[in-house]
Amino acid sequence: MYNTELPTHADLPSSRQLIRSTLIAAVSAGALLMTTVMPAEYGIDPTGIGGVLGLKRMGEIKASLASEAAKETPVDPAPVAVAPAAATDANVDVAASKASSADPGGKADEISVTLKPGQAAEVKLDMNKGSKVTYRWVVRGGSVNFDTHGDPVNPPAGFYHGYGKGRQSTGDEGVLEAAFDGKHGWYWRNRSKEDAIVTLSTKGGYSAIKRVL
Repeated sequence: MYNTELPTHADLPSSRQLIRSTLIAAVSAGALLMTTVMPAEYGIDPTGIGGVLGLKRMGEIKASLASEAAKETPVDPAPVAVAPAAATDANVDVAASKASSADPGGKADEISVTLKPGQAAEVKLDMNKGSKVTYRWVVRGGSVNFDTHGDPVNPPAGFYHGYGKGRQSTGDEGVLEAAFDGKHGWYWRNRSKEDAIVTLSTKGGYSAIKRVL
Protein backbone atom coordinates (compact mmCIF):
# COMPACT_ATOMS: atom_id res chain seq x y z
CA MET A 1 0.00 0.00 0.00
CA TYR A 2 2.37 2.72 1.25
CA ASN A 3 6.13 2.42 1.43
CA THR A 4 6.67 5.37 3.78
CA GLU A 5 9.03 4.37 6.55
CA LEU A 6 8.27 5.39 10.10
CA PRO A 7 11.00 7.49 11.73
CA THR A 8 13.22 5.73 14.21
CA HIS A 9 13.60 6.88 17.79
CA ALA A 10 17.00 8.33 16.90
CA ASP A 11 15.44 10.55 14.20
CA LEU A 12 13.01 12.21 16.63
CA PRO A 13 14.07 15.37 18.55
CA SER A 14 14.90 14.86 22.20
CA SER A 15 12.94 16.46 25.04
CA ARG A 16 15.85 18.85 25.63
CA GLN A 17 15.81 19.94 21.98
CA LEU A 18 12.05 20.52 22.09
CA ILE A 19 12.31 22.60 25.27
CA ARG A 20 15.20 24.61 23.79
CA SER A 21 13.25 25.30 20.58
CA THR A 22 10.18 26.31 22.58
CA LEU A 23 12.20 28.75 24.72
CA ILE A 24 13.83 30.32 21.65
CA ALA A 25 10.42 30.77 20.00
CA ALA A 26 8.97 32.32 23.19
CA VAL A 27 11.86 34.78 23.55
CA SER A 28 11.63 35.75 19.86
CA ALA A 29 7.87 36.28 20.14
CA GLY A 30 8.32 38.41 23.26
CA ALA A 31 10.96 40.57 21.61
CA LEU A 32 8.76 41.03 18.53
CA LEU A 33 5.80 41.94 20.74
CA MET A 34 7.70 44.68 22.63
CA THR A 35 9.63 46.14 19.69
CA THR A 36 7.00 46.14 16.93
CA VAL A 37 3.50 44.95 17.87
CA MET A 38 3.00 47.06 21.03
CA PRO A 39 4.35 50.31 19.48
CA ALA A 40 2.52 49.83 16.16
CA GLU A 41 -0.85 48.77 17.59
CA TYR A 42 -1.09 50.53 20.97
CA GLY A 43 1.53 53.31 20.96
CA ILE A 44 3.36 51.61 23.87
CA ASP A 45 7.13 51.52 23.38
CA PRO A 46 8.98 49.97 26.38
CA THR A 47 12.24 49.52 24.47
CA GLY A 48 12.33 52.78 22.48
CA ILE A 49 12.86 50.89 19.22
CA GLY A 50 9.30 51.60 18.07
CA GLY A 51 9.94 55.33 18.25
CA VAL A 52 13.09 55.02 16.15
CA LEU A 53 11.25 52.97 13.51
CA GLY A 54 8.23 55.31 13.48
CA LEU A 55 5.91 52.56 14.76
CA LYS A 56 5.00 54.32 18.00
CA ARG A 57 3.39 57.27 16.20
CA MET A 58 1.38 54.81 14.10
CA GLY A 59 0.12 53.11 17.26
CA GLU A 60 -0.79 56.42 18.89
CA ILE A 61 -2.86 57.39 15.87
CA LYS A 62 -4.63 54.01 15.86
CA ALA A 63 -5.38 54.33 19.60
CA SER A 64 -6.72 57.85 19.11
CA LEU A 65 -8.99 56.77 16.26
CA ALA A 66 -10.24 53.77 18.23
CA SER A 67 -10.97 55.91 21.28
CA GLU A 68 -12.83 58.46 19.15
CA ALA A 69 -14.94 55.80 17.44
CA ALA A 70 -15.81 54.16 20.78
CA LYS A 71 -17.04 57.43 22.25
CA GLU A 72 -19.18 58.44 19.29
CA THR A 73 -22.96 58.28 19.77
CA PRO A 74 -25.68 60.15 17.86
CA VAL A 75 -25.89 63.68 19.24
CA ASP A 76 -27.36 66.96 18.11
CA PRO A 77 -24.96 69.61 19.38
CA ALA A 78 -25.45 73.29 18.64
CA PRO A 79 -23.13 74.25 15.77
CA VAL A 80 -20.44 76.84 16.36
CA ALA A 81 -21.49 80.11 14.78
CA VAL A 82 -18.65 81.31 12.59
CA ALA A 83 -18.39 83.34 9.43
CA PRO A 84 -17.89 81.40 6.18
CA ALA A 85 -14.32 80.87 5.08
CA ALA A 86 -12.95 82.50 1.97
CA ALA A 87 -13.22 80.39 -1.17
CA THR A 88 -10.45 77.81 -1.58
CA ASP A 89 -9.57 75.41 -4.35
CA ALA A 90 -11.10 72.08 -3.26
CA ASN A 91 -8.47 70.20 -5.28
CA VAL A 92 -5.60 71.68 -3.30
CA ASP A 93 -5.04 69.68 -0.12
CA VAL A 94 -2.73 72.11 1.66
CA ALA A 95 -2.86 75.73 0.58
CA ALA A 96 0.24 77.88 0.34
CA SER A 97 1.31 79.32 3.70
CA LYS A 98 1.06 83.08 3.96
CA ALA A 99 3.66 84.27 6.49
CA SER A 100 3.72 87.86 7.76
CA SER A 101 7.32 88.97 8.25
CA ALA A 102 6.19 92.43 9.33
CA ASP A 103 4.41 91.07 12.43
CA PRO A 104 6.76 91.49 15.44
CA GLY A 105 4.56 89.17 17.54
CA GLY A 106 5.31 86.05 15.51
CA LYS A 107 4.09 84.26 12.40
CA ALA A 108 0.76 84.31 10.58
CA ASP A 109 -0.41 81.49 8.32
CA GLU A 110 -3.50 80.09 6.66
CA ILE A 111 -3.77 76.42 5.68
CA SER A 112 -6.64 74.49 4.10
CA VAL A 113 -7.13 70.72 4.06
CA THR A 114 -9.79 68.78 2.19
CA LEU A 115 -11.21 65.72 3.98
CA LYS A 116 -13.20 62.99 2.27
CA PRO A 117 -15.97 61.32 4.34
CA GLY A 118 -14.24 59.38 7.12
CA GLN A 119 -10.82 60.95 6.41
CA ALA A 120 -8.70 62.57 9.15
CA ALA A 121 -5.96 65.23 9.22
CA GLU A 122 -3.71 66.77 11.84
CA VAL A 123 -1.88 70.12 11.78
CA LYS A 124 0.68 71.03 14.44
CA LEU A 125 2.61 74.17 15.42
CA ASP A 126 6.15 74.14 16.86
CA MET A 127 5.80 76.17 20.07
CA ASN A 128 7.79 76.91 23.21
CA LYS A 129 6.24 76.74 26.67
CA GLY A 130 4.13 79.82 27.42
CA SER A 131 3.87 80.92 23.77
CA LYS A 132 0.41 81.97 22.61
CA VAL A 133 -1.29 81.64 19.24
CA THR A 134 -4.59 83.14 18.17
CA TYR A 135 -6.38 80.69 15.91
CA ARG A 136 -9.59 80.29 13.95
CA TRP A 137 -10.72 77.39 11.79
CA VAL A 138 -13.93 76.93 9.82
CA VAL A 139 -15.44 74.07 7.83
CA ARG A 140 -17.12 74.30 4.45
CA GLY A 141 -19.21 71.43 3.09
CA GLY A 142 -19.77 69.38 6.23
CA SER A 143 -18.84 69.01 9.88
CA VAL A 144 -15.90 67.43 11.71
CA ASN A 145 -14.94 65.92 15.04
CA PHE A 146 -11.87 67.66 16.48
CA ASP A 147 -9.27 67.23 19.21
CA THR A 148 -6.92 70.08 20.11
CA HIS A 149 -3.86 68.72 21.94
CA GLY A 150 -0.09 68.93 22.38
CA ASP A 151 2.87 66.56 22.19
CA PRO A 152 6.14 67.29 24.06
CA VAL A 153 9.54 66.17 22.82
CA ASN A 154 9.97 62.42 23.55
CA PRO A 155 6.63 61.99 25.38
CA PRO A 156 6.26 59.05 27.81
CA ALA A 157 4.07 56.10 26.86
CA GLY A 158 0.37 56.93 26.99
CA PHE A 159 0.94 60.70 27.30
CA TYR A 160 -1.97 62.97 26.37
CA HIS A 161 -2.49 66.69 26.97
CA GLY A 162 -5.70 68.11 25.55
CA TYR A 163 -6.86 71.69 25.12
CA GLY A 164 -10.39 70.88 23.97
CA LYS A 165 -12.42 68.63 21.70
CA GLY A 166 -15.83 68.53 20.04
CA ARG A 167 -18.04 66.65 17.59
CA GLN A 168 -19.99 67.58 14.49
CA SER A 169 -18.45 71.03 14.59
CA THR A 170 -18.27 73.62 11.82
CA GLY A 171 -15.54 75.73 13.42
CA ASP A 172 -13.70 76.98 16.48
CA GLU A 173 -11.56 79.94 17.50
CA GLY A 174 -9.59 81.16 20.51
CA VAL A 175 -6.08 81.41 21.97
CA LEU A 176 -3.83 78.39 22.34
CA GLU A 177 -1.12 78.69 25.04
CA ALA A 178 1.59 76.01 24.96
CA ALA A 179 1.83 74.08 28.22
CA PHE A 180 5.33 72.84 27.31
CA ASP A 181 7.90 72.88 24.51
CA GLY A 182 6.72 70.74 21.62
CA LYS A 183 4.08 70.45 18.93
CA HIS A 184 0.56 71.75 19.55
CA GLY A 185 -2.43 71.77 17.23
CA TRP A 186 -5.56 70.20 15.84
CA TYR A 187 -6.82 66.80 14.77
CA TRP A 188 -9.93 66.72 12.56
CA ARG A 189 -11.99 63.80 11.26
CA ASN A 190 -14.78 64.22 8.71
CA ARG A 191 -17.82 62.36 10.02
CA SER A 192 -20.24 63.82 7.47
CA LYS A 193 -21.29 62.24 4.17
CA GLU A 194 -19.67 64.87 1.96
CA ASP A 195 -16.26 66.44 1.46
CA ALA A 196 -15.29 68.95 4.15
CA ILE A 197 -12.74 71.74 3.64
CA VAL A 198 -11.12 72.91 6.89
CA THR A 199 -9.40 76.31 6.71
CA LEU A 200 -7.12 77.18 9.66
CA SER A 201 -5.76 80.67 10.35
CA THR A 202 -3.02 81.15 12.98
CA LYS A 203 -1.08 84.10 14.32
CA GLY A 204 1.39 84.32 17.17
CA GLY A 205 4.37 82.69 18.83
CA TYR A 206 5.32 79.60 16.85
CA SER A 207 8.28 78.74 14.67
CA ALA A 208 6.69 76.37 12.12
CA ILE A 209 3.37 74.91 11.02
CA LYS A 210 3.05 71.50 9.40
CA ARG A 211 0.49 68.88 8.49
CA VAL A 212 1.59 65.68 10.28
CA LEU A 213 -1.29 63.38 9.27
